Amino acid sequence: MSFQAYIDNIQAKTGKTPEDFQQLAEAKGFMEKGILKKETKAGEIVSWLKEDFDLGHGHAMAIVAYFKGKRD
Repeated sequence: MSFQAYIDNIQAKTGKTPEDFQQLAEAKGFMEKGILKKETKAGEIVSWLKEDFDLGHGHAMAIVAYFKGKRD
């Protein structure tokens, strides 16, 4: 599955765009001014996305990759 397919599936399931998740991650303290904080671990984000949005591991990791700068 392509990165964009993961993003499309996440949006279809949750109604949220990657930018929406970025804003939520900032509110949770994982990011600051659009940049992932150095102390934030991918596992923390994955757990949050699994618990709050019922995403699978691969889909959660796609959001982590987006936070790290992947766009295609």
